[in-house]
Amino acid sequence: MAGHAHPARAAVWMYWLPYLYVTAVLLLEPVTPVEWPLSFVLMALPLVTAFAYGPVGVAVATVAAILLEMSLAGTRCCANRTVEFLWVRHYVAAYICTALVGTLGAILAAHRIRRDRALADVRYVAEIAQRVLLRQVPHRIGNLLLDSLYLSAAAEARIGGDLYEAVPTPYGVRLVVGDVRGKGLVAVESAAGFLEAFREAALDEPDLPTLADRLEKSVNRRGAQLGGIENGEGFVTAVFAEIPAEGGFVRIVNCGHPPPFQIRPGEVRELDQGEPSLPLNLGMFAERPCQVAEHPFEAGDLLLFYTDGITETRDGAGRFYPLAERLRSWRAVPPQTLLDHLHDDLLAYSRNRPQDDIAALTARLR
Repeated sequence: MAGHAHPARAAVWMYWLPYLYVTAVLLLEPVTPVEWPLSFVLMALPLVTAFAYGPVGVAVATVAAILLEMSLAGTRCCANRTVEFLWVRHYVAAYICTALVGTLGAILAAHRIRRDRALADVRYVAEIAQRVLLRQVPHRIGNLLLDSLYLSAAAEARIGGDLYEAVPTPYGVRLVVGDVRGKGLVAVESAAGFLEAFREAALDEPDLPTLADRLEKSVNRRGAQLGGIENGEGFVTAVFAEIPAEGGFVRIVNCGHPPPFQIRPGEVRELDQGEPSLPLNLGMFAERPCQVAEHPFEAGDLLLFYTDGITETRDGAGRFYPLAERLRSWRAVPPQTLLDHLHDDLLAYSRNRPQDDIAALTARLR
């Protein structure tokens, strides 16, 4: 697998940084006093080079820095004293220090390359695990067109506890979008177990409340097996949907999850069913069973299911992401284009630092 992973490349400006550094020194050297030779700062050139180049590049920069220091040592003095300044002890010490810094820079560059390769391998493995956990939903199931989006808050891992799935069943297409409480491997393992249980139960259970109840029991059992998240300490928020093959309506059961949006010509609205049920694994505190809400769903309508990582994304001023407002401006675009807009806009809004994992699933009836 490591053969397919590529180390991350440095930013373009880092490749130009050594050249800019040398240019700045050469421009400032003539205007500084002779007793304050600016050429001494060239000993930092190997470290500057190590940010973007490998050991060979650092070695070349080290030799170039020493040659420039020797050249500037001669040009900064009178012609008849060139040799004296060239080998004066302060300058010789600068040459030696530059060589030592160059050696350290080469070691640093080699270490950076190994680290980048290891990180690339970790990302590649995480991406494979993500594909297994969140397999690509079919673009079309019967008359239903589906598209999905996943964005992890941890750039190094690209994997988290948000989940989605679509399964064709005898009762129609059944969808789920959920969010496992917590982070790390425990959340990933919980999400994997939840999806496995959903894929099986969606084919067997005759209605959504029964399906949600079965998933509740599955989450309870898995929480007890994992340890430390039982008895309500860990839970899963989820919204289940069922769309008959002929369309006409969509049934929804919401277990503590943000309600989906319905986008129709000239209208964007939340499919709120009033008071949602409690998240899964908190059912022991519920006073009534899960409630089913039924909404019209006609040809051309679009449903957007999402996790709270979207609406809890903040900008530099701490303002939450205005999802409803954005959807109103994108309601005329195709589903995949809408998700592309959403992805790019979330990154721009959070300045490429999303605070939480993000998952979204769209469903449109042909």
